[in-house]
Amino acid sequence: MAQINWTKKSLKDLRSINDYISLDSVFYAARFINKLIGRVDQLFEFPESGRMVPEKNDPEIRELIEGNYRIFYRLRKEKIIILRIHNAARRIK
Repeated sequence: MAQINWTKKSLKDLRSINDYISLDSVFYAARFINKLIGRVDQLFEFPESGRMVPEKNDPEIRELIEGNYRIFYRLRKEKIIILRIHNAARRIK
């Protein structure tokens, strides 16, 4: 079973997504944030379930897709680091 750590940037991304969706609906914001977190939780049992990020060409950098968001993470042995949560419609910086 893998250990999951969130970076400060990934937590900031979650807050930003929540704040944006909350402008229309606090209920749906919370619901979507729970979906994102649930998607990350699958990594406990299946750490390699995400695909390698095509732009990075690095086997340690992987991603999960949830809705219009890409959840980037680094996989090192039994440790998973959630790097960013990025809207797929935007360019990666």
